[in-house]
Amino acid sequence: MSVFRPSAAELTSSKISIGGLIQLLASVVMLSSAWPLAKMAIGAGTTPLWFAEGRAVLSGLVAYLVLAVTGRLRVPTREDLPALLAIGGFQLGTYFALAYEAVAWVPAGRTAILANTTTIWVVPLSLIFLREQIPARRWVAAALGLIGVAVLINPLAIDWSSGDVLIGHVFLLGASLSWSIAIIVTRAARPRLSMFALLPWCFLIGSLVLAPLVWWHAPHGSLGNGAAAWWALGYVGLIAGPLGTWCVMEATAKLPTLVSSVGFLTTPAVSLIMANLFLGEPFTPDLLAGSALIMVGVAAAAWPKRRPG
Repeated sequence: MSVFRPSAAELTSSKISIGGLIQLLASVVMLSSAWPLAKMAIGAGTTPLWFAEGRAVLSGLVAYLVLAVTGRLRVPTREDLPALLAIGGFQLGTYFALAYEAVAWVPAGRTAILANTTTIWVVPLSLIFLREQIPARRWVAAALGLIGVAVLINPLAIDWSSGDVLIGHVFLLGASLSWSIAIIVTRAARPRLSMFALLPWCFLIGSLVLAPLVWWHAPHGSLGNGAAAWWALGYVGLIAGPLGTWCVMEATAKLPTLVSSVGFLTTPAVSLIMANLFLGEPFTPDLLAGSALIMVGVAAAAWPKRRPG
């Protein structure tokens, strides 16, 4: 079991990796753009699960080609399996399946919010499995972030009498749980290969998880019609998917679990801003207030500890 446990120094350190923060920011920007574009593609006739599978396959091909051309393509070893299976099976395959299926029942903006609420699960999981010592200010950061998410969700606007709507919300909570599991395992495990070297294999596992779901649930689906659907899939699959996922993996490995999970809470806020810019969805007081609370929570989580004297 020692392979899954980081050193005590790593768990108790308050030092924040600047590189990890930059990669966290990059992942938020790239993955935030995926939700409005997915909504655009689905509006153009793309089947959600087909979009998820297409995204996984294209991203895997890009990562494979980059590594092959640069001579860095490697076959994973036994040491890489925990992180490989966690990322491919949970962060990509299960997360994509649950999140994109939920789009059928839940508006895309709300999907982006709930599917990224990893802090709900990461805090208890990190305490139980990683024995991380979480400073009080990061508890406050998590609370602010979750309050911000609650404001963005606006529970009063949910039709609680609709079974489909409730199923969609359960799917989204399951998606955030699957991502949280990947965060915990990636933080704890020590793969021999770099995160980028693992990327094509992770996408391969993710696409294999999605394939039977596509065959079973949407055998007659399609990737949509028209330039908008293909442009959206191309950008998400070829650019945002591989680069954004790599940045997520690196940030998860370099940053404390609570810092990374609170940071990922900015994804839905940025998604909603992009939805306003690209889809014309209006800004509302709850959007502004919720986004502000999340940003304050992120700042509190990442703020360096004051050094004595």
